[in-house]
Amino acid sequence: MVNRVVTGAHYGMIDWLAQRVTAAIMAVYTLILVAVFFANRPISYGVWRDLFSQGAFRVATLIFAVCLAWHAWVGVRDILMDYIKPTAIRLGLQILVLLTLGVYLGWTVQILWR
Repeated sequence: MVNRVVTGAHYGMIDWLAQRVTAAIMAVYTLILVAVFFANRPISYGVWRDLFSQGAFRVATLIFAVCLAWHAWVGVRDILMDYIKPTAIRLGLQILVLLTLGVYLGWTVQILWR
């Protein structure tokens, strides 16, 4: 008989789905960016400025950054839960990861809308 410990977190399916959805969104954004790179114009500061002056592209970039942070959080959290057994160390590392991802997202917003 298997002794199953129920933690009440119910991470499994939601996190599995989040990993797949965020990966798909990031893949679509990457394809759009590749299309911009292979356009006939050479990439210069003016091209980047024109591209990011469009609100839709800035929003798409922010969505990409949020998806990247969520994707990274789920992956790192799972790794920490699997390999770091002492609870205090694991929680400390998880808080550090969350703070780091939050700083990166804030920095992204500052870059996109300054």
